[in-house]
Amino acid sequence: MKNSISKQLIGDRDVEKIVGQLLRFGVITASLVVLLGGILFLTQNGNGPRPDYHIFKGEQDSFITFEGIFMGLFTFKPMAIIQFGVLLLIITPIMRIVFSLFAFMLEKDKLYVIITLIVLGIILASTFGGLKV
Repeated sequence: MKNSISKQLIGDRDVEKIVGQLLRFGVITASLVVLLGGILFLTQNGNGPRPDYHIFKGEQDSFITFEGIFMGLFTFKPMAIIQFGVLLLIITPIMRIVFSLFAFMLEKDKLYVIITLIVLGIILASTFGGLKV
């Protein structure tokens, strides 16, 4: 019995707790970043004219690339801060998959490692495949 306990470095319940905390932390952090960006946006642009929602206007080119988002983030541009919060929200489930991958590697569960790598590959390809870098 002692061998089975020592072989199992991290228990299933521990993995569930850590994954839950990781997801909670990611969503709360992303929400706070978006809230901060929204507050900054309203303080800077709150007195402007009401936007016309009948015509769709996409995001500025400077905020659809990683470089543009991070440059805007360091200069405290509200739209860049909001976009960074959205990036954090997108990264949260990806981090969950990466953590699960490491947990399966520790357990030496080859089948789940392969399945998790496939899922991670599909998500990363679909996420980064449409980016303008």
